[in-house]
Parts: sequence; structure tokens; C-alpha cells
Amino acid sequence: MTNQVILWATIILPWLTLFFMRREDIKRLMPVGLFSALISIIAVEAGQNLGWFVFGETAYPLKSPAYIFGLNIVTTMWLFYFVYGRFWTYLAIDTVLNFGFIYLFHVYFLGSRGIFQEVGITPWENALITTAFGILTYGYQVWQEGALK
Repeated sequence: MTNQVILWATIILPWLTLFFMRREDIKRLMPVGLFSALISIIAVEAGQNLGWFVFGETAYPLKSPAYIFGLNIVTTMWLFYFVYGRFWTYLAIDTVLNFGFIYLFHVYFLGSRGIFQEVGITPWENALITTAFGILTYGYQVWQEGALK
């Protein structure tokens, strides 16, 4: 498989899983998924400018990593679908997912294909920052649900 096929698959395939989620839940969870994408894009922009990591290839014609627009949003929605309301369970699962994502997907898979490389930050630090963003995202959903009532 070419890198472009893989990158575009990380955008398109996750969205197909939403056929298994009720329409009401999609409407309720889409804002938190989009918020997660927004802070991820900000983190990527900052990380690239600070020299923390380099993306060797992105899904043409995008400049940001492709997985943000599919995998990130949809995974966040599914995580909140299953564990929202149980913060400690959320935090534990989110932390495991973040470390798995950073070490297995970023470093091992994307790194071996020349798509992504961490240069000024360790995978451990990256995963901790990502977990902190997960806590911020949880706070956003608490605020969002309160704002909707």
C-alpha cells in the first residue's frame, strides 16, 4: 500500500464506523470530536515550529496530518460514547490509547514509512502532552453538556 492510500484511509475509514452510532449520539458528540481535532491541529503547528517532529508526507493536498480529520475525531467520539461520565475510566483508557497511538502508530508504523519522525521530543513526552489534551477535551465535554441544558 502506498503512503497516500494509508493517509487517506485514516481520514475516510473511521467515518464509516459512525453508521453504528445513533444519530442523537453523533449530534451530541461531534462538538467534542471537532474540539479534539482543533487542539490537535494547534499542537501539530506548534510542534512543527518548535522542531519537535517532522511530517515527511501528508495526504495530498493537505498540510496537516491526515489522521486528525478522521481517526482523531471519530476515536474521540467513540471514547466519549462508551465512557463519558466516568472520568477515571476515561482517563485510564485515554492514556493507554495515547501511548499506543504514539508508540505503535506514530513511531513504529508512520516512522518506518518515513511519514512521521519525532526529533525534538520523546514519544513519552508526546504521549503525556496528548493525555493532558485528553483531560482538556473531557473538561470541554462537561462544559458542552452543561451548556446544552
